[in-house]
Amino acid sequence: MAQESTSAVPQTHRVLYLKSTRDPYDISVVEQPTPQAGPGSAVIQILGAAVLSYSREIFSGRKPYPYPTPFVPGSSAIARVAAVGPDATTLEVGQLVYFDCYIHGRDDPNSLILHGLYYGLDPGSNKLMENEWRNGTYAEYSKVPLENCFPLDERRLLGNPADGGLGYNMADLSYFSKLAVPMGGLRNVNIRAGEKVIIAPATGAFGSAAVLAALAMGAQVIAVGRKLDALEKVKTLSPEGRIRTVQITGEVAQDVRELTKFGPADVFFDISPEEAAKSTHFTSCIQALGRGGRVSLMGAFMELTLPIMAMFQNDITLKCKFMYTKQDMRFMIQLAEAGYLKLGQAGGIQTAGSFSLEQFEAAFDTAAEMGGPGMQTIIAP
Repeated sequence: MAQESTSAVPQTHRVLYLKSTRDPYDISVVEQPTPQAGPGSAVIQILGAAVLSYSREIFSGRKPYPYPTPFVPGSSAIARVAAVGPDATTLEVGQLVYFDCYIHGRDDPNSLILHGLYYGLDPGSNKLMENEWRNGTYAEYSKVPLENCFPLDERRLLGNPADGGLGYNMADLSYFSKLAVPMGGLRNVNIRAGEKVIIAPATGAFGSAAVLAALAMGAQVIAVGRKLDALEKVKTLSPEGRIRTVQITGEVAQDVRELTKFGPADVFFDISPEEAAKSTHFTSCIQALGRGGRVSLMGAFMELTLPIMAMFQNDITLKCKFMYTKQDMRFMIQLAEAGYLKLGQAGGIQTAGSFSLEQFEAAFDTAAEMGGPGMQTIIAP
């Protein structure tokens, strides 16, 4: 059994502290007492935490994400375990882990928060974020639930290829935060090796991550988007040629013809932003599915108009998914450690910038400007 330990944790640490979202928003780096591990928790030392492309809008209040203030924002992160509570059974101090920011209430799995980012939708969720899990990972240390720390095979992932390693670096591993979301949606419709999967839009941060996730699961990908240059970049994510691209025109019949040039698709995965709720591509992509096709919706978050008659006639199954399960996370890590899910240069992934806490403004700007296919930005305290 892992023993409770706090010896690696200093008394104080630096954090990015958001006091208010009033314009201009009040955010700065300050020193605070370092959290201590208790039952059900670990304290992790942050090595790299993901930065969303719309971070400035979220933390300035311009994008209305609910969260308590003041607090320490953050996201999913690569970290080392610095201390564990007395009920830890396998986690050990010094262990490399992926921290998943999607936290569930232990006594009510319907109470959900995104640690350092989003309150949730009910009083239970609010309680989680207002109290025990208030502060996120834009800090040197963070207190997190034990069950949200996923051990990583450091020797395999970071080791020298000459010795059987994959040769990644810490920044490469941070891309798990992008891959996690589409992994949940793809597994929700049981992707099988050899199937044709339409991914739309495939040119953004999460869409391009969906392409890599689908490839790792053995699928053929039809990448959909409106910008030809971005689609060409997505196509390079598969040197072996398992990605085909279709530029959507908005003319449904024409787009269906283009999508079905490769034969009927098995799955349509969508992770559109809410601005795309009225886009014609929902109809085009669903009509490009063969009989028994499946649809996985993870985006839009608005009411959609779908081709219901075509769905009835072709026995189409539609499933919606918010985020992912812990089983999805373990599967994602297994794929990476096996070498099927490519990270870093091997996967065509670029880190646009790795910034200190004091450089948070530059991190937010870089994430907004460099949020295209296969790009990531991180804060590394």
